Amino acid sequence: MGAVTTTVTVEDGGAAGGAGPGPVRLFCTDHGGEGPPLLLLHGLAGHCGEWEELAARFAPTHRVIAFDARGSGASTRRPGDVTRAAHVRDVLAVARRFGLAGEDTVLVGQSMGGLTALLTAAAHPEVCRALVLIEAGPAGPSPELPEQIGRWLDSWPVPFPGTETAEAFFGGGPAGRAWAAGLVPGPGGLHPRVDRDVMVATVQENAQRHYWDGWDRVRCPVLVVRGENGAMKPDEADRMRARHPTTRIGVIPGAGHDAHLDNSAAVYGEMAAFLA
Repeated sequence: MGAVTTTVTVEDGGAAGGAGPGPVRLFCTDHGGEGPPLLLLHGLAGHCGEWEELAARFAPTHRVIAFDARGSGASTRRPGDVTRAAHVRDVLAVARRFGLAGEDTVLVGQSMGGLTALLTAAAHPEVCRALVLIEAGPAGPSPELPEQIGRWLDSWPVPFPGTETAEAFFGGGPAGRAWAAGLVPGPGGLHPRVDRDVMVATVQENAQRHYWDGWDRVRCPVLVVRGENGAMKPDEADRMRARHPTTRIGVIPGAGHDAHLDNSAAVYGEMAAFLA
């Protein structure tokens, strides 16, 4: 059976500075599979299609679900609320919709998706039995982050004339292909499915605070995966393990921040060993 797509609707109270309250639609991909559930959360400005290779590896042994975060992909593009708390509510809504909100579920997140997974596990320990954080942790604050994200999105040559140009711009290889696959055809070429101001708003909280208090509330087993050449600093992972001694750390050789794309096979190996 191939992947089946579904939309989950979340009632959204809205927050100051947003586009106003209203329901948020979350685009979900159900990869099927039998066994313990894996719920996959992508990073900032990404999309759930990034997980396809990893999902295919896990589908023989796990029930695999991924979804586009609010503001990204095929989900509501301009939600009224982009706080971490809103993202956590979305995880709970998707978990409920697919019957995953139970002690067998493993939350897997990369980058901002990893932070969402961490905060979900901290606040709602009943919905997950383990956590996999790929290039994600509680360190902060990062005051320069909103400006960095804005500059990065401004640097995209929109519209991209075609897929090859987009893949090359995003660094080529599996990561370049995955980022290019997140674009959609429009006037003059390929366009992003995210709005710059929504993405910048999404990281405002990270600019102002850290999440070590959340990390200290996590009780389930955790695997932290960093790319050898990624953005996550080794001392952040070490500090996480010092505060949560059962934490397992895996380093993916040659991989960058998108370790799940740069070397899916190695990430799968680390996760499969941890989940066993």
